[in-house]
Amino acid sequence: MMNRRVRTLAVVLSIFLISSMFAARVSAQQASQAQTAPSSTEQKPQTQTSKNAEARKKKESEIEKETGTVNDRFFDAMPNYVVEDAMKLPPMTPHEKFGLATVSVFDPFTVPFVGFLAAVDQANDSPKSWGQGWGAYGERFGEEFGDNGIGTYMTVAIFPTILQEDPRYYVMKRGPIRRRATYAISRLFVTFTDSGNVRFNYSEIVGNATATALSNIYHPAEDRTVTRNLGTWGMLIMWDGVSNEMKEFWPDIRRKVFHKNSP
Repeated sequence: MMNRRVRTLAVVLSIFLISSMFAARVSAQQASQAQTAPSSTEQKPQTQTSKNAEARKKKESEIEKETGTVNDRFFDAMPNYVVEDAMKLPPMTPHEKFGLATVSVFDPFTVPFVGFLAAVDQANDSPKSWGQGWGAYGERFGEEFGDNGIGTYMTVAIFPTILQEDPRYYVMKRGPIRRRATYAISRLFVTFTDSGNVRFNYSEIVGNATATALSNIYHPAEDRTVTRNLGTWGMLIMWDGVSNEMKEFWPDIRRKVFHKNSP
């Protein structure tokens, strides 16, 4: 049974997560309005926050142009770089692969999301040796951020560069639901190479295995077991499978539920 302090922490971070999603949506709407608003000599100077948001948006646009993807954010918050209107594009350069990984890992949504995961670990007292308190929460935050960041770089940038594989997800968009759902799962095990061939997705499977192995460096001693490593490896692949299903069907949800025809 978790104590009152841990429950309070979990609630606060949950509110932070929801607030962040709302703020991201508002920010996107404001950016859209700013593009269509007429220029005026009486406009107030930009704040540092708006400058940072504008720089981030510019960086995202550059990545989208370079990689042929679109950041079709889930619920206008979670980053989701996919290819929606093609089933094969020219190969990405190593610079583009690392750029795609970087904008995903350091997206503004990542901090509150990782904070929420750390709060769940805090509530479950996992790992137990770290105990409670803000210091322990900081360790759990670093652990979750490391797991997410290293996994992303391994599967999107490092192994796709070494093995010359395409890390992008190509949305099928059309066809029977069962076929599309099967296709989304299959992309965990099948991918395009830079030369245009199709082969086993080593970047996904070996990349996540490598990320799991590296996590032993910063995980506590009690987590450095074969069972924990196999479990973490399986969870990383499972969550990537869930992510693929979301990527595949999000355009339908966006269009039918939120009545938005384009990201």
